[in-house]
Amino acid sequence: MWIPDSFFSSLLSGRISTLRDETGAIFIDRDPTAFAPILNFLRTKELDLRGVNISILRHEAEFYGITPLVRRLLLCEELDRSSCGSVLFHGYLPPPAPPLQPLAPLRIGLVQVEQRGGSAELAPPLTPPSPAHLGQRTPTDWVTGHHNWIVAAYAHFVICYRIKESSGWQQVFSSPYLDWTIERIALNAKVVGGPHGDKDKMVAAASESSIILWSIQDGGSGNEIGVFSLGVPVDDLFFIGNQLVATSHTGKVGVWNAVTQHWQVQDVVPITSCDTAGSFLLLGCNNGSIYYIDMQKFPLRMKDNDLLVTELYHDPSNDAITALSVYLTPKTSVSGNWIEIAYGTSSGAVRVIVQHPETVGSGPQLFQTFTVHRSPVTKIMLSEKHLVSVCADNNHVRTWTVTRFRGMISTQPGSTPLASFKILSLEETESHGSYCSGNDIGPFGERDDQQVFIQKVIPITNKLFVRLSSTGKRICEVQSVDGTTISCFMVRECEGSSRMGSRPRRYLFTGHGNGSIQMWDLTTAMDTANKGEERKKEGDTSRCATPNISPKDRLPASQSVSADTHMHIVPKITHQAHLNPSHHVTLTEEQ
Repeated sequence: MWIPDSFFSSLLSGRISTLRDETGAIFIDRDPTAFAPILNFLRTKELDLRGVNISILRHEAEFYGITPLVRRLLLCEELDRSSCGSVLFHGYLPPPAPPLQPLAPLRIGLVQVEQRGGSAELAPPLTPPSPAHLGQRTPTDWVTGHHNWIVAAYAHFVICYRIKESSGWQQVFSSPYLDWTIERIALNAKVVGGPHGDKDKMVAAASESSIILWSIQDGGSGNEIGVFSLGVPVDDLFFIGNQLVATSHTGKVGVWNAVTQHWQVQDVVPITSCDTAGSFLLLGCNNGSIYYIDMQKFPLRMKDNDLLVTELYHDPSNDAITALSVYLTPKTSVSGNWIEIAYGTSSGAVRVIVQHPETVGSGPQLFQTFTVHRSPVTKIMLSEKHLVSVCADNNHVRTWTVTRFRGMISTQPGSTPLASFKILSLEETESHGSYCSGNDIGPFGERDDQQVFIQKVIPITNKLFVRLSSTGKRICEVQSVDGTTISCFMVRECEGSSRMGSRPRRYLFTGHGNGSIQMWDLTTAMDTANKGEERKKEGDTSRCATPNISPKDRLPASQSVSADTHMHIVPKITHQAHLNPSHHVTLTEEQ
């Protein structure tokens, strides 16, 4: 009772009424494991943390009102955590000042960064609800980027940042306040042949069916190009070259061309997936067909205001194309006809189709089919070395190795199974449509490099796990440096250095409940993990000397084994030797 106004002093002094059992004991309905160190602290004023979770103990100490213990536990937590982050922490962008009209508390809800030379890939989100926003939708916010630019979208405005190696990240553009809530954004930091030259930057934001497009110069000035309507809610928003593309699952595609300044909407079959390949937009539809639009020919080949939507392939089972991934082989840029497409269907089938120069006349040919999923395929990725598919059964992942000959997928020896695992993740209970995209597990990364999944186990958390997409192995975990909730994330490569020979670095961008953006260096994490694997392989190689399993060297003389005794070794499990009934030997894995 030496701490005044604590739970125990109030309880034992009679200020808190309680019932006692027949022995006079007081029952307290709390965790008994955490109670033991608390009781010892009250008795001795000493603290023993062996085998105790500090955060759980602090929670209990706060409940009991033991202020001195709470302070000591907070200090212990600070010793374990640094506001400067771990070695992977790369940067922190504080919440920006909002435009003129006051806003609700800022919450980042999505992070997206465009691949080098590719199109901006959409990743919209919804932030977890806070007590102040219970009963209403929280702001939808995110980040996207291209080259050395990123754009952060808050509920009603966007902020652009640019990175220079000498000066770091600098804010260069802030949009006006928008009355509607932003749900999708896209960024193109280098528009070749655009109306303002190669230095033109373009940012687009969408809400429901409306899309607003800005042009931003290097100096930071921005001009509104226009507001366009798709007529139906926008599901994906991205750039292909200098074309802005918007698609909807209802079966509409909208395209804005930077040269003609023309916005055009095309009706197609309901869209269940899409991907880009160079200047091509590929659409997987619910009728089992894959269609394509060649943006390079738009609008030169327009016919009667038609985007020239062409059927490329039709699934032999007529299943909806629920996931789509296009891999351009190294020779594609030379002949224009070398293309490989992996797709997943609503029945769980995974198929690979290929079109090489010798098959140009007849279109893509079915190359391989896998039927290992029993639920609809939600994601698929065909890269240089791996084929990765994810189905709706709790993000169940199956991966295969891909054999290539001169850059093209090969049947010798063909794709072989590599791994099976799950990226478990609980979704937000009252989720907005964009939440899933803002918390998209991936896979992320260049097609010619090892790709990763990002795992956010529960909706309200400050921790993410980074796992290899090929094997599911966890390579690192990141935790918010300021303890705030991570509401969204996205992985892309940024070109921050202009030095000759420098390579783009892969970063994980996380948006947080307080409106900040935190950056994490995944290139270092990948290098560290690869070095660890190399050291492990070297260690395995050093122990690969042929083991001596001669019975006379391993057994006492009284247990010698005859030469004709049959021995069977069970690999990777308990290595047993089946001997005569009177003898038994157990071999170690090394043996």
